[in-house]
Amino acid sequence: MTTFSELASQMEASRLAAQRRADHAVATVQAIGDIARGAGRTTLTVQEDREVSRCMSTHTQACSEADYYAGQLAQARGEWERESQIDAKLRQTRSGGISRPAYDRVARVGAEERTYRPDQPGGATGKFFLNDVVANFLHRDVAAGQRLARHLQEELVDRPQYATRAVGTGAFTGLVVPQYLTDQYAPAVAAMRPFANTCTHQDLPPDGMTVNISRITTASSVALQASENTAVSETNMDDTLLTENVQTAAGQQTLSRQAVERGTGVEDVTLGDLFKRYATTLDSTLINQATTGLAPISTSQTYTNATVDTTAIPAVWKAIIQAQNTIETTLLNQAPVTHVIMHNRRWNWLCAAISASWPVIAGTNVPPQSWGMQLTNEYGAGIRGVTASGLKIAVDANISTACLAQAITGGTQDHIYVVAGDEMFLWEDPNAPVYIRAEQPAAASLGILMVVYGYFAYSFRRYTGASVVINGTGLATPSFA
Repeated sequence: MTTFSELASQMEASRLAAQRRADHAVATVQAIGDIARGAGRTTLTVQEDREVSRCMSTHTQACSEADYYAGQLAQARGEWERESQIDAKLRQTRSGGISRPAYDRVARVGAEERTYRPDQPGGATGKFFLNDVVANFLHRDVAAGQRLARHLQEELVDRPQYATRAVGTGAFTGLVVPQYLTDQYAPAVAAMRPFANTCTHQDLPPDGMTVNISRITTASSVALQASENTAVSETNMDDTLLTENVQTAAGQQTLSRQAVERGTGVEDVTLGDLFKRYATTLDSTLINQATTGLAPISTSQTYTNATVDTTAIPAVWKAIIQAQNTIETTLLNQAPVTHVIMHNRRWNWLCAAISASWPVIAGTNVPPQSWGMQLTNEYGAGIRGVTASGLKIAVDANISTACLAQAITGGTQDHIYVVAGDEMFLWEDPNAPVYIRAEQPAAASLGILMVVYGYFAYSFRRYTGASVVINGTGLATPSFA
Protein backbone atom coordinates (compact mmCIF):
# COMPACT_ATOMS: atom_id res chain seq x y z
CA MET A 1 0.00 0.00 0.00
CA THR A 2 1.37 3.45 -0.94
CA THR A 3 2.11 5.71 2.03
CA PHE A 4 1.47 9.46 2.09
CA SER A 5 5.22 10.10 2.04
CA GLU A 6 5.59 7.95 -1.09
CA LEU A 7 2.57 9.64 -2.65
CA ALA A 8 4.07 13.07 -1.95
CA SER A 9 7.33 12.01 -3.59
CA GLN A 10 5.45 10.80 -6.67
CA MET A 11 3.48 14.05 -6.94
CA GLU A 12 6.67 16.10 -6.57
CA ALA A 13 8.41 14.09 -9.30
CA SER A 14 5.41 14.51 -11.63
CA ARG A 15 5.24 18.26 -10.92
CA LEU A 16 8.94 18.74 -11.68
CA ALA A 17 8.65 16.72 -14.91
CA ALA A 18 5.71 18.87 -16.08
CA GLN A 19 7.60 22.04 -15.17
CA ARG A 20 10.64 20.88 -17.14
CA ARG A 21 8.45 20.29 -20.20
CA ALA A 22 7.01 23.78 -19.88
CA ASP A 23 10.48 25.35 -19.51
CA HIS A 24 11.80 23.39 -22.48
CA ALA A 25 8.90 24.59 -24.66
CA VAL A 26 9.64 28.23 -23.74
CA ALA A 27 13.35 27.78 -24.44
CA THR A 28 12.57 26.26 -27.84
CA VAL A 29 10.36 29.22 -28.83
CA GLN A 30 13.09 31.65 -27.74
CA ALA A 31 15.70 29.76 -29.75
CA ILE A 32 13.51 29.87 -32.88
CA GLY A 33 13.09 33.64 -32.44
CA ASP A 34 16.84 34.09 -32.01
CA ILE A 35 17.49 32.15 -35.23
CA ALA A 36 15.02 34.31 -37.18
CA ARG A 37 16.46 37.55 -35.83
CA GLY A 38 19.99 36.36 -36.54
CA ALA A 39 19.00 35.74 -40.15
CA GLY A 40 17.51 39.23 -40.43
CA ARG A 41 13.99 37.96 -40.78
CA THR A 42 10.91 39.57 -39.25
CA THR A 43 8.67 36.58 -39.94
CA LEU A 44 8.97 32.88 -39.29
CA THR A 45 9.05 30.13 -41.89
CA VAL A 46 6.12 27.76 -42.18
CA GLN A 47 8.06 25.03 -40.40
CA GLU A 48 9.19 27.41 -37.63
CA ASP A 49 5.65 28.69 -37.16
CA ARG A 50 4.38 25.10 -36.88
CA GLU A 51 7.04 24.30 -34.27
CA VAL A 52 6.19 27.42 -32.25
CA SER A 53 2.50 26.47 -32.24
CA ARG A 54 3.39 22.97 -31.04
CA CYS A 55 5.61 24.35 -28.28
CA MET A 56 2.94 26.78 -27.07
CA SER A 57 0.40 23.94 -26.90
CA THR A 58 2.90 21.83 -24.96
CA HIS A 59 3.61 24.76 -22.60
CA THR A 60 -0.08 25.28 -21.85
CA GLN A 61 -0.67 21.59 -21.17
CA ALA A 62 2.49 21.22 -19.06
CA CYS A 63 1.63 24.26 -16.93
CA SER A 64 -1.83 22.86 -16.31
CA GLU A 65 -0.33 19.50 -15.25
CA ALA A 66 2.21 21.24 -12.99
CA ASP A 67 -0.60 23.14 -11.24
CA TYR A 68 -2.60 19.94 -10.79
CA TYR A 69 0.34 18.03 -9.30
CA ALA A 70 1.19 20.99 -7.07
CA GLY A 71 -2.31 20.83 -5.59
CA GLN A 72 -2.07 17.08 -5.13
CA LEU A 73 1.35 17.50 -3.53
CA ALA A 74 0.03 20.03 -1.01
CA GLN A 75 -2.83 17.70 -0.10
CA ALA A 76 -0.51 14.67 0.29
CA ARG A 77 1.90 16.65 2.45
CA GLY A 78 -0.98 17.81 4.63
CA GLU A 79 -2.19 14.24 5.14
CA TRP A 80 1.40 13.10 5.75
CA GLU A 81 1.81 15.73 8.46
CA ARG A 82 -1.49 14.81 10.10
CA GLU A 83 -0.54 11.13 10.05
CA SER A 84 2.82 11.93 11.64
CA GLN A 85 1.07 13.84 14.41
CA ILE A 86 -1.29 10.91 15.05
CA ASP A 87 1.66 8.53 15.18
CA ALA A 88 3.42 10.73 17.70
CA LYS A 89 0.35 10.82 19.93
CA LEU A 90 -0.17 7.07 19.69
CA ARG A 91 3.36 6.47 20.90
CA GLN A 92 2.67 8.48 24.04
CA THR A 93 1.41 6.91 27.29
CA ARG A 94 -1.34 8.45 29.37
CA SER A 95 -0.45 9.71 32.83
CA GLY A 96 -2.56 6.96 34.40
CA GLY A 97 -0.20 4.36 32.91
CA ILE A 98 -2.73 3.06 30.38
CA SER A 99 -1.10 2.59 26.98
CA ARG A 100 -2.70 3.59 23.74
CA PRO A 101 -4.12 0.76 21.58
CA ALA A 102 -1.53 -1.46 19.91
CA TYR A 103 -0.50 -0.79 16.31
CA ASP A 104 -2.70 -3.49 14.83
CA ARG A 105 -5.79 -2.25 16.69
CA VAL A 106 -5.95 1.20 15.16
CA ALA A 107 -6.87 2.32 11.67
CA ARG A 108 -3.99 3.96 9.84
CA VAL A 109 -2.72 4.60 6.34
CA GLY A 110 0.79 3.43 5.59
CA ALA A 111 3.01 0.59 4.42
CA GLU A 112 2.16 -2.41 6.58
CA GLU A 113 3.68 -5.88 6.46
CA ARG A 114 1.63 -8.53 4.68
CA THR A 115 -0.03 -11.16 6.87
CA TYR A 116 1.75 -14.01 5.10
CA ARG A 117 5.34 -13.37 4.05
CA PRO A 118 8.28 -15.58 3.02
CA ASP A 119 10.50 -14.11 5.78
CA GLN A 120 8.32 -15.31 8.68
CA PRO A 121 8.82 -18.73 10.33
CA GLY A 122 7.39 -21.34 7.99
CA GLY A 123 6.42 -18.62 5.53
CA ALA A 124 8.78 -19.57 2.73
CA THR A 125 7.09 -22.96 2.23
CA GLY A 126 3.56 -21.75 2.96
CA LYS A 127 3.33 -23.63 6.27
CA PHE A 128 2.11 -20.58 8.21
CA PHE A 129 -0.66 -19.95 5.67
CA LEU A 130 -1.68 -23.62 5.46
CA ASN A 131 -1.64 -24.06 9.22
CA ASP A 132 -4.10 -21.17 9.50
CA VAL A 133 -6.32 -22.71 6.78
CA VAL A 134 -6.45 -26.02 8.63
CA ALA A 135 -6.82 -24.46 12.11
CA ASN A 136 -9.67 -22.25 10.95
CA PHE A 137 -11.67 -25.05 9.32
CA LEU A 138 -10.91 -27.78 11.83
CA HIS A 139 -10.95 -25.93 15.12
CA ARG A 140 -12.65 -22.63 14.24
CA ASP A 141 -9.50 -20.97 15.59
CA VAL A 142 -10.38 -17.29 16.06
CA ALA A 143 -6.84 -15.95 15.61
CA ALA A 144 -6.31 -18.04 12.45
CA GLY A 145 -9.63 -16.82 11.07
CA GLN A 146 -8.69 -13.21 11.74
CA ARG A 147 -5.37 -13.63 9.91
CA LEU A 148 -7.08 -15.24 6.93
CA ALA A 149 -9.68 -12.45 6.87
CA ARG A 150 -6.89 -9.84 6.99
CA HIS A 151 -5.12 -11.64 4.14
CA LEU A 152 -8.33 -11.57 2.08
CA GLN A 153 -8.66 -7.82 2.66
CA GLU A 154 -5.08 -7.36 1.46
CA GLU A 155 -5.88 -9.35 -1.68
CA LEU A 156 -9.02 -7.28 -2.28
CA VAL A 157 -6.77 -4.21 -2.41
CA ASP A 158 -3.85 -5.64 -4.38
CA ARG A 159 -5.59 -8.21 -6.61
CA PRO A 160 -9.35 -7.59 -6.40
CA GLN A 161 -10.21 -9.61 -9.51
CA TYR A 162 -8.84 -12.86 -8.06
CA ALA A 163 -10.17 -12.39 -4.55
CA THR A 164 -13.63 -11.73 -5.96
CA ARG A 165 -13.60 -14.93 -8.01
CA ALA A 166 -12.52 -16.98 -4.98
CA VAL A 167 -15.37 -15.95 -2.70
CA GLY A 168 -18.21 -18.27 -1.69
CA THR A 169 -19.15 -20.82 -4.37
CA GLY A 170 -21.49 -23.55 -3.17
CA ALA A 171 -20.41 -25.16 0.09
CA PHE A 172 -16.81 -23.95 -0.11
CA THR A 173 -15.09 -20.92 1.28
CA GLY A 174 -12.60 -19.36 -1.13
CA LEU A 175 -9.08 -18.35 -0.22
CA VAL A 176 -6.54 -16.71 -2.52
CA VAL A 177 -3.11 -18.27 -2.20
CA PRO A 178 -0.38 -15.68 -1.34
CA GLN A 179 1.31 -14.59 -4.57
CA TYR A 180 4.85 -15.43 -3.49
CA LEU A 181 3.81 -19.07 -2.92
CA THR A 182 2.50 -19.49 -6.47
CA ASP A 183 5.66 -17.86 -7.81
CA GLN A 184 7.72 -20.34 -5.80
CA TYR A 185 5.83 -23.50 -6.70
CA ALA A 186 5.07 -22.84 -10.39
CA PRO A 187 8.67 -23.29 -11.66
CA ALA A 188 9.33 -26.40 -9.54
CA VAL A 189 10.05 -29.96 -10.70
CA ALA A 190 7.85 -32.43 -12.68
CA ALA A 191 7.06 -32.11 -16.39
CA MET A 192 5.58 -28.66 -15.71
CA ARG A 193 4.86 -26.30 -18.65
CA PRO A 194 7.80 -25.64 -21.01
CA PHE A 195 5.65 -25.35 -24.16
CA ALA A 196 3.03 -23.20 -22.43
CA ASN A 197 5.78 -20.77 -21.44
CA THR A 198 6.75 -20.26 -25.10
CA CYS A 199 3.19 -19.37 -26.15
CA THR A 200 1.92 -15.83 -26.66
CA HIS A 201 0.21 -15.00 -23.38
CA GLN A 202 -2.97 -12.97 -23.03
CA ASP A 203 -5.09 -12.16 -19.97
CA LEU A 204 -8.16 -14.35 -19.77
CA PRO A 205 -11.33 -12.21 -20.04
CA PRO A 206 -13.05 -11.88 -16.65
CA ASP A 207 -16.38 -13.30 -17.87
CA GLY A 208 -17.68 -15.96 -20.21
CA MET A 209 -16.74 -19.54 -21.04
CA THR A 210 -15.49 -18.92 -24.60
CA VAL A 211 -12.91 -16.76 -26.34
CA ASN A 212 -13.93 -15.52 -29.80
CA ILE A 213 -11.46 -14.68 -32.58
CA SER A 214 -12.36 -13.10 -35.92
CA ARG A 215 -10.47 -14.72 -38.82
CA ILE A 216 -10.31 -12.92 -42.18
CA THR A 217 -11.20 -15.61 -44.70
CA THR A 218 -11.62 -13.34 -47.74
CA ALA A 219 -9.01 -10.61 -48.09
CA SER A 220 -9.26 -7.24 -49.82
CA SER A 221 -7.47 -6.73 -53.15
CA VAL A 222 -5.11 -4.26 -54.77
CA ALA A 223 -4.32 -4.22 -58.52
CA LEU A 224 -2.89 -1.85 -61.08
CA GLN A 225 -5.39 0.70 -62.37
CA ALA A 226 -6.13 -0.01 -66.04
CA SER A 227 -6.12 3.68 -66.98
CA GLU A 228 -6.82 7.07 -65.46
CA ASN A 229 -10.29 7.63 -64.02
CA THR A 230 -11.29 3.98 -64.24
CA ALA A 231 -12.51 1.74 -61.42
CA VAL A 232 -9.85 0.35 -59.12
CA SER A 233 -9.75 -3.14 -57.66
CA GLU A 234 -12.25 -3.91 -54.93
CA THR A 235 -12.93 -7.20 -53.11
CA ASN A 236 -15.29 -7.31 -50.14
CA MET A 237 -13.59 -8.68 -47.06
CA ASP A 238 -15.24 -11.45 -45.07
CA ASP A 239 -14.46 -13.12 -41.76
CA THR A 240 -15.31 -16.30 -39.89
CA LEU A 241 -15.69 -16.53 -36.12
CA LEU A 242 -13.29 -18.90 -34.36
CA THR A 243 -14.49 -19.89 -30.89
CA GLU A 244 -12.23 -21.47 -28.28
CA ASN A 245 -13.56 -22.84 -25.00
CA VAL A 246 -12.45 -21.72 -21.55
CA GLN A 247 -11.37 -24.86 -19.72
CA THR A 248 -10.86 -25.69 -16.05
CA ALA A 249 -7.91 -27.64 -14.72
CA ALA A 250 -8.48 -28.82 -11.16
CA GLY A 251 -7.30 -31.32 -8.60
CA GLN A 252 -8.15 -32.22 -5.04
CA GLN A 253 -6.67 -34.11 -2.14
CA THR A 254 -8.41 -35.32 1.00
CA LEU A 255 -6.04 -35.42 3.97
CA SER A 256 -6.69 -37.19 7.22
CA ARG A 257 -6.90 -35.04 10.30
CA GLN A 258 -4.19 -37.17 11.87
CA ALA A 259 -1.79 -36.44 8.99
CA VAL A 260 -2.39 -32.70 9.28
CA GLU A 261 -2.22 -32.46 13.05
CA ARG A 262 0.58 -34.95 13.73
CA GLY A 263 2.46 -35.07 10.45
CA THR A 264 5.41 -32.87 9.47
CA GLY A 265 5.12 -30.79 6.30
CA VAL A 266 2.11 -32.72 5.02
CA GLU A 267 0.25 -29.56 3.96
CA ASP A 268 3.34 -28.13 2.26
CA VAL A 269 3.90 -31.26 0.20
CA THR A 270 0.21 -31.53 -0.72
CA LEU A 271 -0.20 -27.96 -1.91
CA GLY A 272 3.13 -28.02 -3.74
CA ASP A 273 2.26 -31.22 -5.58
CA LEU A 274 -1.18 -29.92 -6.58
CA PHE A 275 0.45 -26.83 -8.08
CA LYS A 276 2.87 -29.00 -10.06
CA ARG A 277 0.10 -31.24 -11.37
CA TYR A 278 -1.91 -28.19 -12.39
CA ALA A 279 0.96 -26.80 -14.47
CA THR A 280 1.69 -30.20 -16.02
CA THR A 281 -1.96 -30.84 -16.93
CA LEU A 282 -2.31 -27.43 -18.57
CA ASP A 283 0.80 -27.95 -20.70
CA SER A 284 -0.13 -31.52 -21.66
CA THR A 285 -3.59 -30.30 -22.70
CA LEU A 286 -2.09 -27.70 -25.02
CA ILE A 287 -0.01 -30.34 -26.77
CA ASN A 288 -2.15 -33.47 -26.76
CA GLN A 289 -5.83 -32.48 -26.54
CA ALA A 290 -7.93 -33.97 -29.33
CA THR A 291 -9.03 -31.69 -32.20
CA THR A 292 -7.60 -28.41 -30.87
CA GLY A 293 -4.21 -29.37 -29.34
CA LEU A 294 -0.85 -28.80 -31.01
CA ALA A 295 -0.52 -32.44 -32.07
CA PRO A 296 -3.80 -32.78 -34.05
CA ILE A 297 -3.80 -29.31 -35.67
CA SER A 298 -0.17 -29.28 -36.88
CA THR A 299 0.69 -29.96 -40.52
CA SER A 300 2.14 -33.46 -40.76
CA GLN A 301 5.65 -34.00 -42.13
CA THR A 302 6.96 -37.57 -42.31
CA TYR A 303 10.59 -38.33 -41.59
CA THR A 304 11.69 -41.93 -42.12
CA ASN A 305 15.03 -43.48 -41.36
CA ALA A 306 16.13 -47.08 -41.02
CA THR A 307 18.38 -46.34 -38.07
CA VAL A 308 17.87 -43.99 -35.12
CA ASP A 309 21.45 -43.68 -33.93
CA THR A 310 23.57 -40.53 -33.77
CA THR A 311 24.63 -40.93 -37.43
CA ALA A 312 21.08 -39.97 -38.45
CA ILE A 313 21.15 -36.58 -36.71
CA PRO A 314 22.05 -34.42 -39.80
CA ALA A 315 18.88 -35.76 -41.45
CA VAL A 316 16.83 -34.67 -38.41
CA TRP A 317 18.23 -31.14 -38.65
CA LYS A 318 17.31 -31.11 -42.34
CA ALA A 319 13.76 -32.17 -41.45
CA ILE A 320 13.52 -29.26 -38.99
CA ILE A 321 14.60 -26.77 -41.67
CA GLN A 322 12.05 -28.31 -44.06
CA ALA A 323 9.33 -27.72 -41.45
CA GLN A 324 10.51 -24.13 -41.05
CA ASN A 325 10.21 -23.63 -44.79
CA THR A 326 6.68 -25.09 -44.80
CA ILE A 327 5.49 -22.59 -42.16
CA GLU A 328 7.22 -19.62 -43.82
CA THR A 329 5.63 -20.50 -47.15
CA THR A 330 2.19 -20.51 -45.47
CA LEU A 331 2.43 -17.51 -43.16
CA LEU A 332 4.79 -15.32 -45.21
CA ASN A 333 5.30 -12.19 -43.06
CA GLN A 334 2.35 -12.81 -40.72
CA ALA A 335 4.53 -14.42 -38.04
CA PRO A 336 8.10 -15.73 -37.96
CA VAL A 337 8.96 -19.34 -37.21
CA THR A 338 10.40 -19.18 -33.70
CA HIS A 339 10.53 -22.48 -31.77
CA VAL A 340 11.25 -26.17 -31.99
CA ILE A 341 9.48 -28.20 -29.28
CA MET A 342 10.79 -31.71 -28.64
CA HIS A 343 10.97 -34.34 -25.92
CA ASN A 344 14.00 -34.13 -23.65
CA ARG A 345 15.19 -37.55 -24.81
CA ARG A 346 15.26 -36.27 -28.41
CA TRP A 347 17.25 -33.16 -27.47
CA ASN A 348 19.77 -35.12 -25.42
CA TRP A 349 20.17 -37.51 -28.35
CA LEU A 350 20.94 -34.57 -30.63
CA CYS A 351 23.44 -33.21 -28.11
CA ALA A 352 25.22 -36.58 -28.05
CA ALA A 353 26.10 -36.47 -31.74
CA ILE A 354 29.61 -36.10 -33.14
CA SER A 355 29.75 -35.19 -36.81
CA ALA A 356 32.34 -34.53 -39.50
CA SER A 357 29.92 -32.48 -41.62
CA TRP A 358 28.66 -29.00 -40.75
CA PRO A 359 25.99 -26.55 -41.95
CA VAL A 360 26.98 -24.65 -45.09
CA ILE A 361 25.44 -21.49 -43.62
CA ALA A 362 26.17 -20.82 -39.94
CA GLY A 363 23.67 -19.10 -37.71
CA THR A 364 24.11 -15.92 -35.69
CA ASN A 365 25.76 -16.59 -32.32
CA VAL A 366 26.06 -20.31 -33.14
CA PRO A 367 29.69 -21.45 -33.15
CA PRO A 368 31.10 -22.60 -36.52
CA GLN A 369 31.14 -26.33 -37.19
CA SER A 370 27.97 -26.79 -35.14
CA TRP A 371 24.40 -27.70 -36.01
CA GLY A 372 23.20 -25.76 -33.02
CA MET A 373 24.18 -24.46 -29.60
CA GLN A 374 23.08 -25.66 -26.15
CA LEU A 375 22.26 -22.82 -23.75
CA THR A 376 21.53 -24.84 -20.61
CA ASN A 377 21.33 -28.45 -19.50
CA GLU A 378 18.62 -27.86 -16.89
CA TYR A 379 15.12 -29.13 -17.64
CA GLY A 380 12.43 -26.46 -17.39
CA ALA A 381 14.95 -23.61 -17.39
CA GLY A 382 13.37 -22.16 -20.53
CA ILE A 383 15.05 -22.28 -23.93
CA ARG A 384 17.53 -25.16 -24.00
CA GLY A 385 19.29 -24.30 -27.23
CA VAL A 386 19.24 -22.64 -30.64
CA THR A 387 19.62 -24.13 -34.13
CA ALA A 388 21.98 -22.86 -36.80
CA SER A 389 18.93 -21.33 -38.52
CA GLY A 390 18.05 -19.35 -35.37
CA LEU A 391 15.12 -21.39 -34.04
CA LYS A 392 14.85 -21.62 -30.25
CA ILE A 393 14.59 -25.11 -28.80
CA ALA A 394 12.40 -26.00 -25.81
CA VAL A 395 12.21 -29.52 -24.40
CA ASP A 396 8.97 -30.81 -22.94
CA ALA A 397 8.38 -34.19 -21.29
CA ASN A 398 4.62 -33.79 -21.91
CA ILE A 399 5.27 -34.79 -25.53
CA SER A 400 4.19 -38.40 -25.74
CA THR A 401 6.81 -41.10 -26.38
CA ALA A 402 4.05 -43.25 -27.83
CA CYS A 403 2.83 -40.81 -30.48
CA LEU A 404 0.26 -42.24 -32.89
CA ALA A 405 0.07 -45.22 -30.50
CA GLN A 406 2.09 -47.03 -33.18
CA ALA A 407 4.74 -49.50 -32.04
CA ILE A 408 7.67 -49.53 -34.47
CA THR A 409 11.08 -51.08 -34.61
CA GLY A 410 13.15 -49.93 -31.66
CA GLY A 411 10.21 -48.50 -29.71
CA THR A 412 7.65 -45.72 -30.26
CA GLN A 413 7.82 -42.23 -31.66
CA ASP A 414 8.23 -38.87 -29.94
CA HIS A 415 7.34 -36.13 -32.38
CA ILE A 416 9.10 -32.81 -33.00
CA TYR A 417 7.03 -29.64 -33.36
CA VAL A 418 8.15 -26.53 -35.26
CA VAL A 419 5.94 -23.53 -34.48
CA ALA A 420 5.42 -19.82 -35.02
CA GLY A 421 5.30 -18.73 -31.39
CA ASP A 422 3.36 -15.54 -32.16
CA GLU A 423 0.44 -17.69 -33.35
CA MET A 424 0.41 -19.97 -30.28
CA PHE A 425 -2.09 -18.14 -28.04
CA LEU A 426 -2.70 -18.96 -24.37
CA TRP A 427 -5.17 -17.05 -22.21
CA GLU A 428 -4.63 -17.33 -18.44
CA ASP A 429 -5.47 -15.42 -15.31
CA PRO A 430 -2.39 -13.24 -14.77
CA ASN A 431 -0.32 -13.76 -11.64
CA ALA A 432 -1.99 -16.67 -9.90
CA PRO A 433 -4.58 -18.79 -11.75
CA VAL A 434 -4.92 -21.26 -8.88
CA TYR A 435 -6.77 -21.09 -5.59
CA ILE A 436 -7.05 -23.30 -2.55
CA ARG A 437 -10.36 -24.05 -0.88
CA ALA A 438 -10.70 -26.09 2.26
CA GLU A 439 -13.53 -27.55 4.33
CA GLN A 440 -14.27 -30.70 6.26
CA PRO A 441 -16.56 -32.63 3.94
CA ALA A 442 -16.24 -35.95 5.78
CA ALA A 443 -16.44 -35.15 9.46
CA ALA A 444 -17.22 -38.75 10.33
CA SER A 445 -13.97 -39.94 8.74
CA LEU A 446 -11.92 -36.91 9.89
CA GLY A 447 -11.17 -35.80 6.32
CA ILE A 448 -9.95 -32.41 5.14
CA LEU A 449 -10.38 -31.43 1.48
CA MET A 450 -7.93 -29.26 -0.49
CA VAL A 451 -8.76 -28.14 -4.05
CA VAL A 452 -6.62 -26.33 -6.64
CA TYR A 453 -8.17 -25.08 -9.89
CA GLY A 454 -7.71 -22.53 -12.64
CA TYR A 455 -9.26 -21.32 -15.90
CA PHE A 456 -7.49 -21.09 -19.25
CA ALA A 457 -8.14 -21.04 -22.99
CA TYR A 458 -5.83 -21.48 -25.96
CA SER A 459 -5.86 -21.29 -29.75
CA PHE A 460 -3.36 -22.49 -32.35
CA ARG A 461 -5.93 -22.33 -35.17
CA ARG A 462 -5.91 -18.72 -36.34
CA TYR A 463 -3.95 -19.84 -39.41
CA THR A 464 -3.82 -23.34 -40.84
CA GLY A 465 -0.14 -24.21 -41.10
CA ALA A 466 1.25 -22.17 -38.19
CA SER A 467 2.88 -25.34 -36.86
CA VAL A 468 4.37 -28.53 -38.30
CA VAL A 469 4.69 -31.91 -36.57
CA ILE A 470 7.61 -34.07 -37.72
CA ASN A 471 6.75 -37.76 -37.33
CA GLY A 472 7.76 -41.10 -38.69
CA THR A 473 10.05 -44.04 -38.10
CA GLY A 474 13.07 -41.76 -37.87
CA LEU A 475 11.78 -40.58 -34.48
CA ALA A 476 11.61 -43.95 -32.80
CA THR A 477 13.24 -44.44 -29.39
CA PRO A 478 16.71 -42.95 -29.93
CA SER A 479 19.88 -44.93 -29.54
CA PHE A 480 22.89 -43.25 -27.96
CA ALA A 481 25.28 -45.82 -29.46
